[in-house]
Amino acid sequence: MPLSMYQASVPVFTKGLRNLSGVLARGRSDAEARKIDLAVLVGARLAPDMHPLSRQVQITSDIVKNAGARLAGIEAPSFPDTETTFDELHARIEKTVGFLGGIGEAQLEGSEARQIVLKFPGREMQFTGADYLTMFVLPNFYFHLTAAYAILRHNGVPLGKIDFIGG
Repeated sequence: MPLSMYQASVPVFTKGLRNLSGVLARGRSDAEARKIDLAVLVGARLAPDMHPLSRQVQITSDIVKNAGARLAGIEAPSFPDTETTFDELHARIEKTVGFLGGIGEAQLEGSEARQIVLKFPGREMQFTGADYLTMFVLPNFYFHLTAAYAILRHNGVPLGKIDFIGG
């Protein structure tokens, strides 16, 4: 049986978000042990022109909730990007996982052929659902997950590959 759009999206997103939550928990615990102001890590960046940890988590959340909604043909919830603490970032992840958990396999049946149009200032991108998932969503999802992991690792949090990919 071929891999379904559901199998290639919702469980993958959910696992990645759960792993991100674990990475954040390790970051918080390590910062507390080293007496580092938690706000410093939440605002940390890999480079001056990159988004801070908080924004990496927000973008990761937005990517997957919007993808799930677009592929299912439903409205995505709107989450304001106001998180400034580890607790708020965890709550954002849990809201996203909760939304994804409400998307059933049947809602994504046939979504590989669904036309997805993304509009940006001065630009429009058109995809089939399959191309949207594999060529746009998944690379963006893993980019921002990796950036969040790398920010914490760069700041001395003792993380390893298993923290990123999960058990």
